[in-house]
Amino acid sequence: MKFGVHIFATDYSIRPGEVAKEAEDRGFESIWFPEHSHMPVDHSPAPSGGEVEKRYYDTLDLFVTMGAAVAATSKINVGSGVCLIPQRHPINTAKAVASLDQLSGGRILFGVGGGWNKPEMQHHGTEPAQRWKLMRERIEAMKAIWTNSTAEYHGDLVDFAPIHQWPKPVQQPHPPIILGNAGPRALQRTVRYADEWMPIARRIEDLPARLDELQELAAAAGRDPIPFTGYGIEPNEEAVEEMINLGATRCVLNLPAAGANEVMPVLEKQTRLVEQFAGA
Repeated sequence: MKFGVHIFATDYSIRPGEVAKEAEDRGFESIWFPEHSHMPVDHSPAPSGGEVEKRYYDTLDLFVTMGAAVAATSKINVGSGVCLIPQRHPINTAKAVASLDQLSGGRILFGVGGGWNKPEMQHHGTEPAQRWKLMRERIEAMKAIWTNSTAEYHGDLVDFAPIHQWPKPVQQPHPPIILGNAGPRALQRTVRYADEWMPIARRIEDLPARLDELQELAAAAGRDPIPFTGYGIEPNEEAVEEMINLGATRCVLNLPAAGANEVMPVLEKQTRLVEQFAGA
């Protein structure tokens, strides 16, 4: 079992490089950062219900944050949790991901999602009803850019003539694409264009059945078993043991969007929990 931590990087949080180095020194396999470009005044309700927490308004730019974490570390993987693909142009995003993978020596985990905040994506020119098709085409286009010296893509929503773009990622054929989605079509999307599935596990009541279905769909598509990351796992023994029993390859625990004086005690407590499951 691998363990990661997730934190909203803000101007009042512990610096991303600092928290990444502290997590690395304590043996965590990965650190993850979320993305929101802005928060519309008239925004969608929070996915979990209730008010949208302030940290969603305040998060730093995703790729700048990941770059700071990469620069401060040498071993820990740095992940996007998640990059909102419907709000990003694929040519620019392919360049950013490949550049980070080069600078990190192949330590980027590319978590992707379709987003939940409809006004936010509309501000980027994306029609919410089309976001999943747009996301698939953009991911397919990025794969073409990463894996070909001359790349082109011709879809219904993404279309460009042959281009050259370097650098290419260190990881071959590209950094793992990890789908952070638990909707009705999440499993089909994972099998079609992702390398791993990463839902917020506590929000899925029928998770064992859905994991069985994921592997059935993978086998039917001629794919090997698809890894599963439990995201936002409660930091206790029961929750971790459940993920182990379900065959998860990774558990990601949340850190508060706060200064070092608040984050470090939480990280220390999580480190002690992780040490109980070393080798699991």
